[in-house]
Amino acid sequence: MASDGARKQFWKRSNTKVPGSLLKATPKVPTTPVKARRTSTFQEFESNTSDAWDASEDDDELLAMAAESLNTEVVMETANRVLRNHSQRQERRRPPEPPAVPSGDLRLVKSVSESHTSCPAEELRKLSWSGIPKLVRPITWKLLSGYLPANVERRPATLQRKQKEYFAFIEHYYDSRHDDAHQDTYRQIHIDIPRMSPEALILQPKVTEIFERILFIWAIRHPASGYVQGINDLVTPFFVVFMCEHIEEEDVDAADVSRVPTDVLRNVEADTYWCMSRLLDGIQDNYTFAQPGIQMKVKMLEELVSRIDEQVHRHLEQHEVRYLQFAFRWMNNLLMREVPLHCTIRLWDTYQSEPEGFSHFHLYVCAAFLGRWRKEILEERDFQELLLFLQNLPTAHWGDEDISLLLAEAYRLKFAFADAPNHYKK
Repeated sequence: MASDGARKQFWKRSNTKVPGSLLKATPKVPTTPVKARRTSTFQEFESNTSDAWDASEDDDELLAMAAESLNTEVVMETANRVLRNHSQRQERRRPPEPPAVPSGDLRLVKSVSESHTSCPAEELRKLSWSGIPKLVRPITWKLLSGYLPANVERRPATLQRKQKEYFAFIEHYYDSRHDDAHQDTYRQIHIDIPRMSPEALILQPKVTEIFERILFIWAIRHPASGYVQGINDLVTPFFVVFMCEHIEEEDVDAADVSRVPTDVLRNVEADTYWCMSRLLDGIQDNYTFAQPGIQMKVKMLEELVSRIDEQVHRHLEQHEVRYLQFAFRWMNNLLMREVPLHCTIRLWDTYQSEPEGFSHFHLYVCAAFLGRWRKEILEERDFQELLLFLQNLPTAHWGDEDISLLLAEAYRLKFAFADAPNHYKK
């Protein structure tokens, strides 16, 4: 251990001012003996030392003046102003994850969907992800589904050909609905349609007939699955969106379809059939025997939730709530029974903009949807109450903003897990 003399020699060798050293250091060769003044208090020691973080004397005076002039009201007013400015900046900033395009930008979506040469599909998807304006939604859905060609010059001929083809199916197959081979299918369709919503629209005789024809023709032409409950709900969004082009009412529920010209209704019916068929082509294993597609997706949802929110997953397990008991309907009806129709339409804007939106991205939307009710789920301590809550979620007053938040969270989950399946596989 170094002696006291050695330590004194160390300090004598250095003239460099370091943090904590005395301002009036003893010179190396003192000419006049000076008796060092002993610091008796911390304040005196502090005033005689130099610290790397000390403010200058001028700064001290300014800070002291500022402190004396401030009062509680001024401090609170300043803090509130900072918070307001921060909130405004946050509101103006859009989340970086999803494609960010304002939903009200009619010019952009309209210019793409009505291009006179060709429609850049990737650009259209990016513009549509954040919501499609009502004015251009019908034609945009037809383009996104692949029903309409990108080239505008080919569209009239394509529409005419597909509408003619659909009504040829009607003429060929629809009369067989009362045959022994098909009467059970038609009877089930006939029973299910009045259970659909919105009732004010669906229960109009003309609309009921249109839905019966669409569903029966699809079932006859797809014998591998036939008609399965749940398919009927998938007709409604397409029919409502395509009808919006031809009615004046803002709310389609209140529209009187009998006043719409017959040729217009025929075109809407054919367009609805083909777009619904395109959708079902990507998720048909949801509706084949034993519905293996839905069984698999529910299992994937369970595994995903167990990774992203183990507490909720264990809570459901502890109360013996099985995912099939509530999530089967989420997959079978694509959440249509869980949210209002206008929210479903907004949701489908994004689904049709996403690659495999209905089959793949929907899984992450369901996971985000379950997470949205995390607090309420954890508060429930009874099996029956928990299951009733999950089967009757309070979304009646949801709007586009709620769906946008849901989709943003789903996109985040997809970004984190879609390309890393081992993250959610046990």
